[in-house]
Amino acid sequence: MRRIDGIGAVLRRLGISWNAVAKDRRGIAAVEFAILVPVLILMAVCTTDLGLAVYANMRVADSAEAGSGYAMLHGFDSTAIASAVTSAGNLSGLAATPAPTQFCGCPGSSGITSAICGSTCSGGNSAGTYVRASATVVYHTLMTYPIIPSQYTFASNSTVRIK
Repeated sequence: MRRIDGIGAVLRRLGISWNAVAKDRRGIAAVEFAILVPVLILMAVCTTDLGLAVYANMRVADSAEAGSGYAMLHGFDSTAIASAVTSAGNLSGLAATPAPTQFCGCPGSSGITSAICGSTCSGGNSAGTYVRASATVVYHTLMTYPIIPSQYTFASNSTVRIK
């Protein structure tokens, strides 16, 4: 029985030299494709995951705005505003937390400052009645990443003056 001493012996028996093997470029595209495909698939999954997270964040903001829009049209009703928030989002796990609140305040350059209802603000106007609607959702990533957390909590508030 004959013994074959590796690839060199096989190439000699076939009449092929190492130089011919080294210069042969056939199949290089297939090897490059096999190396790049997993990287491209991972990039596509990561991009999709990022896009879904941004979309969830936008839906949370839209839900909070829907709650304050409901309050603007129908007045303050905590249960109905919370229902408007959760139904507007169309997201699993969306909650109207914290619960909608009604308060009196005065508008200013840094936001709305709390005030006693019926009092006069620094600008001369009377304090208004405001409603704040909030929305929260926990987003779970599609896969686990080494540095990035596997879940994010997106929250948004929207305030509207109703009186």
